[in-house]
Amino acid sequence: MHLFLLGVSHRTAPVDLRERLDFSSRDLGSAVEALAARPSATESVVLSTCNRSEMYVASSDPAKAREELVAFLSEYHQLPPETFLPHLFVKEDAAAAGHLFRVAAGLDSLVVGEPQILGQVKDAFQAASERRCAGPLLQKLFNWSFNVGKRVRTETALGEGAVSVSYAAVALAKKIFGRLQGRRVLVVGAGEISTLTAQHLRAQGVGQMVITSRTLANAQTLADTVAGHAVPWEQMTTELRRADIVITATGSQRPIILRQHLEDEAGQRRRTEPIFIIDIAVPRDVDPGVAAIEQVFLYNVDDLQSIVHENLSRRAAEIDRAERIVAEELARFGSWRRSRGAIPTVVALRQRFEAIRRAELQRLDGKLAGLPPDARARVDEITRLLVEKLLLEPTEQLKALPDEETQAAYTEAVNRLFRLRADEESSVHDEQPRHDDRRGSR
Repeated sequence: MHLFLLGVSHRTAPVDLRERLDFSSRDLGSAVEALAARPSATESVVLSTCNRSEMYVASSDPAKAREELVAFLSEYHQLPPETFLPHLFVKEDAAAAGHLFRVAAGLDSLVVGEPQILGQVKDAFQAASERRCAGPLLQKLFNWSFNVGKRVRTETALGEGAVSVSYAAVALAKKIFGRLQGRRVLVVGAGEISTLTAQHLRAQGVGQMVITSRTLANAQTLADTVAGHAVPWEQMTTELRRADIVITATGSQRPIILRQHLEDEAGQRRRTEPIFIIDIAVPRDVDPGVAAIEQVFLYNVDDLQSIVHENLSRRAAEIDRAERIVAEELARFGSWRRSRGAIPTVVALRQRFEAIRRAELQRLDGKLAGLPPDARARVDEITRLLVEKLLLEPTEQLKALPDEETQAAYTEAVNRLFRLRADEESSVHDEQPRHDDRRGSR
């Protein structure tokens, strides 16, 4: 069984394409169920965030899996394949596992080290598990990735400092305004990213902070957390006219801040201060046309790249340490996968030796009949332990061979030497009389 990965990310596709291929704004469970219905996707997990849409499958036919996953993307999102094919990346087996480990570690994020991604990976796996779409291979892969993320978080300082999109958004606001003290902020949306952004802004000493959401109770909960003020959704346009900084991160499928909102607002303000808008949402909350309005400065998630580069240069040493952890865990995962290839031979070898052991004890049954029960049990235990010790080193070595080709050669040799295949075997009982005959002929 092969691991197969197909997807797009901020490294391969612009934000306008990523938002058209986004799964997270819809029912992720339904998406993974639809993917699992494809014949070549024996196991499936769909990972979708603002920066990536990735499909992980276990398949015996990677070429067929690629064909079916491209068709699935096209049908599910109602997009012709030619619109996204140039932006796809494909990885198989060790490369697919390594990619997921880097994602879980925060090494493939727009802002390296951001902590939210590990939770999003866990959510994707949970959605697949609840619908029984993740089988043994993907279960092992994703659980292993959680351990990689945990190791990187605890053994490196990669998660310290500017490690999230929300923090980067605040850092960008500081570049525009300098000090943020006294600035009036409007936060549109009350989800996780909005909450983190509001907390970062409050830590920077902004002035009044206004929170709005389609559900007023959610806005009020966030406002209480950050000492802000919640307003009904219908007042968003009014608050746009008063804000210096707008942070928006909702789950809307279409823009909620349109050019006419800002054109009206710019005409009424009659002042020289800029209106700074950071649209963190995917799909985007703000009509891209507002960037053409004077005094309005619009940035989206792709515009955070400059902050990312600064982040990378400051934490190069920590990135190296994290990459070493990923490489170490990938090697261990590869060893586990290779060991699975030897398991049938190991099981057959143990069964073969156990059958011989039992046959020999049965042959000696008459001689052992005079022993008390505890002594006979001891003989059985000693012979069983002897077989286990004899097989321990060979089986461990067989599972630990460095590559699949070598392992295949060794397992084939073991199969032939011990006649483990059904068509090569004679039963132990058939062989035993020949031993007796040879002894009797001496």
